[in-house]
Amino acid sequence: MEQTYSVERARAVLAELRPTIDDLIAVRAEAAELGAAVRDGVASPLGGLPELKAAQARLDELLSAFAALDVQIKGVAPLLLDFPAELDGVPVLLCWLEGDAELAWYHRADLGFAGRRRLTSDHLASGST
Repeated sequence: MEQTYSVERARAVLAELRPTIDDLIAVRAEAAELGAAVRDGVASPLGGLPELKAAQARLDELLSAFAALDVQIKGVAPLLLDFPAELDGVPVLLCWLEGDAELAWYHRADLGFAGRRRLTSDHLASGST
């Protein structure tokens, strides 16, 4: 069964995931560079096909940390994370996009990113789940 997050809990989990997020961003960049080098048949100071395979395996490992917490990964570049929640009785996804300083957005589950709205002080004060 999918976990439902409160805003407070989602923010705490996001804070716990920051080292994993930082690692994912670094490994993602290495995998992109290695992938281009292997594809183009050019040398990379990062290595070759074995290092690319290792980076891809590490990416899979890092991504599994999100899935284990019922955090939905909607994009990897940029990293886009959704935390299932309910605000005012409506199913929503608390939404964090790479570069956001904090988890401050949500959208209805049926609207996706296009329906993204900023969390209000009412959402924070009510302790909505």
